[in-house]
Amino acid sequence: MSGLVLFFGFFGLVLIGMPIGAALGVASLFVMTFLPGTPSDILLLKSAVMGGNNFPLVAVPMFILAGDIMQSGGLSRRIVGMAARGVGHLRAGLAYVNVLASMFFAAISGSSPATVAAIGSNMIPEMEKRGYPRDFSAGLTAATGMLGVMIPPSIPFIIYGVTSSQSIGKLFMAGLIPGLLFGAAYIIVARYVLRDRDDLVSTKEELAKERAENKDGNAIWALLVPIIILGGIYGGIFTPTEAAGVAVIYALVISLFVYKELSFNELPKILAQSSLTAATCLVMVVMAFVFGRLLTMEQIPNQVAELITSFSDNKLVIILLLNLVLLAVGMFMETVAAIIILTPILLPVAMAVGVDPIHFGVILTVNLAIGFCTPPLGVNLFVASSVANISIERVFKALAPFFIAMLICLTLVSYVPQISLLLPNLFG
Repeated sequence: MSGLVLFFGFFGLVLIGMPIGAALGVASLFVMTFLPGTPSDILLLKSAVMGGNNFPLVAVPMFILAGDIMQSGGLSRRIVGMAARGVGHLRAGLAYVNVLASMFFAAISGSSPATVAAIGSNMIPEMEKRGYPRDFSAGLTAATGMLGVMIPPSIPFIIYGVTSSQSIGKLFMAGLIPGLLFGAAYIIVARYVLRDRDDLVSTKEELAKERAENKDGNAIWALLVPIIILGGIYGGIFTPTEAAGVAVIYALVISLFVYKELSFNELPKILAQSSLTAATCLVMVVMAFVFGRLLTMEQIPNQVAELITSFSDNKLVIILLLNLVLLAVGMFMETVAAIIILTPILLPVAMAVGVDPIHFGVILTVNLAIGFCTPPLGVNLFVASSVANISIERVFKALAPFFIAMLICLTLVSYVPQISLLLPNLFG
C-alpha cells in the first residue's frame, strides 16, 4: 500500500508541474507522516543527510562548472577547429567533426545537454554555412550529445557509483569503449545519409583559412583537458572527485590567461548558472535517497525482481526486459533521479542472473542516455531545437537514423559484456 501511494504521489506531483526533487521529498514525507507502519520523520532527515554526505558527489557541481567555463572560455570552439582540420577535407567531413568534437567535449563536461549546447552553438551554424541541412545538423548534434554521459568523466556514472557502492574509476573505464562504439556508429550513419552529397567537402581555401587561424597550435591546451583528467585518475594521481577540481582550475587558467576569452567580470554569471544546475541535480540526489530508502523498506525491489523473473529466468530475456523498462523510464524521467530510484530496484535483478554490477551501470546509463534524445523529456532535443531555431519535431525526424544506430549499439553493449568490462578487467 505504501509503495503504491509513494509512486502515484510522486508521479502525480510531477504531472502537475512540481520539480522532480521536490516531488520525491513531498511524496516521501506524505507516506511517512500519514500512513501507519512507516518510519518517522527522523528517518527522512537522516537519509537526506547521509545521501548528501558523499565525497564523490562533490565532483558533480565541479564538472558542471568546468564545462560551463570551457564553453565560455573558447575551449569548445578550438576543439571543433582542431577536429575540422583533421577530417574536414572528407565528404561529409563536418558531420565527422561534430561527432569527434562531441567526444572530446564529453571527456571534459560529463553532461549531455552541456555537450549539445557547447558543440551545437559552434557546429550547427558552421554546418549550415557549408551547405548541410539544418535539420540534419541539429539531429546529429542531439544524438552526439548523449556521448557526454558515456565517455568519462560522466556525472551519471558518479551518481550510479555512489548509489551502488561501485568503483567510479572502473565505471569511467567501462564507459569508454561503448562511447567510442556509439561515436563510430554515428559516423557511419552520417556517411550513409549524406552519401550523395559530393558538395559537402571543405575546399582547400577553407582548410587553409582554418589552419591559418590556428597556426600557433593553441588548440592543444583544450585537447590536454581529457588527458589531464583521465590520465590523473587512472594514473593514481588523484581521485575522480579531485579530478573535477583540477578541471575547474585548469579551465580557469586557460580561459583567463592563455586564450583570454573569459574575463573576471563574467565569472559571477558563470558561477550562478553552474550553481543553479548543480543545486537542481543535488536536491534530486538527496531526496531520491529518501525515496529509495522507503522503497527498500517496503521491499519494492524484491517485488519488482520477482515480477520480472516471473516472465523468465533466462539471462538474455531478463536483460531485454530491463532494457525495455529503462528505455521507457528514460523517456519520462530525469537521468539522475532515475539512476538513484532504479538502481536499488533493478541492480539485484541483474546480479541475480549473473550481470556484473559495473556492466549493469553501463547498460543503465546507456538506456537513460538514449532518453536524452526521445520525447517527451528529450533534453537534447530541446537544446538542439533552441540552438538551431527549428521545431523539436524536425530535430527528432532528422535524428531517427541515429536512433536506430543507438538501439543497435545498446544491444551490443547489453549482450557483449566485454565491450564494457575489457578495460576495467585489464586495468582495474
